[in-house]
Amino acid sequence: MQTAIIAFDPFNKMSDEACHQRIRDARAALGKRAVILCHHYQRADVYQHADLTGDSLKLSRLASQADAEYVVFCGVHFMAEVADIMTASNQLAILPDLAAGCSMADMANLAKVERCWRELNEVFNAEAEITPVTYINSAADLKAFCGEHGGIVCTSSNAGAIAQWAFARRPKILFFPDQHLGRWTGHNLGIAPEDMVVWDPDLEFGGLTLEQIRQAKILLWKGHCSVHQMFQKPHIDAFRAKYPEGKVIAHPECNFAVCSAADYVGSTEQILRIVKEAPAGTRWLVGTELNLVDRLAKEVLPQNKIVQFMASTICMCSTMQRIDPQHLAWTLENLVAGKVVNAIRVPEHEAKLAKLALERMLAIS
Repeated sequence: MQTAIIAFDPFNKMSDEACHQRIRDARAALGKRAVILCHHYQRADVYQHADLTGDSLKLSRLASQADAEYVVFCGVHFMAEVADIMTASNQLAILPDLAAGCSMADMANLAKVERCWRELNEVFNAEAEITPVTYINSAADLKAFCGEHGGIVCTSSNAGAIAQWAFARRPKILFFPDQHLGRWTGHNLGIAPEDMVVWDPDLEFGGLTLEQIRQAKILLWKGHCSVHQMFQKPHIDAFRAKYPEGKVIAHPECNFAVCSAADYVGSTEQILRIVKEAPAGTRWLVGTELNLVDRLAKEVLPQNKIVQFMASTICMCSTMQRIDPQHLAWTLENLVAGKVVNAIRVPEHEAKLAKLALERMLAIS
């Protein structure tokens, strides 16, 4: 006799506090059978239940090392896909709310990338000339595309090392879906702005001339993060005018002007480390997602460090916000009842190629 799936509707009306207790009870019942992974951008009322936390690179490693039967990923869809790819066949990756996606990841899809590749092959032999590099913020089928075509995955932590690996093999890089991370990475490698051109996937040949394509060292996909695009250089200028002794740190998904004006640029893990290791009494303007900034501000306040959010308007990862205590409680209680909801399964042929690209990344990192 099969146990019926516990419906979500009653949880939708449940208070957060009631959900927190049910989460604790369900985790106690599951024991080591389940592990909860949370990205740094996750909302605080869910983050508090995490077993393991990190940025995309760290969570990729943690997923590959997890030995729990259930890997419950409090993040977004591409992160749960990575967990499924990197865990054993007898483990299940679960995303508490399937609506938790990534607008940046949606800016590049397989059909458009394959069209781009065909057009590049009309200009030169793409397999010999260009290495596809996908940011981890992308769908599994794009990671598989990179695995198949000698490419690789990168994160904001390791993009520089990955780009060097790619250039050691072929003279050009196709970087998707975030143009800003690609541009900042190229800049740090000494590549001139005119040698990094934006490929618009909605235009023939990316809206570029054949000469631009031939001359480019990095083809940057026309994509961006909806959160990090909110940060602008005038925010930094205003901060420096008021607090000339203050320090600015930004995520490389910010635009080039913001990254250039910052004192430090780094991934979420790097942002956390740099601010936590800074001298007491320092003041920081931080350009990344609000949940992380708020959490960091509270953590370093006892050292008299002041952490401010860069944007003048509230902006957080709205899709990551979809993972709430209600969905987490529902997910865990179903596991206790012997039912799996919202399992993420990458097709085997995609998973094999995507894992190849991910393992290349992890070996370099």
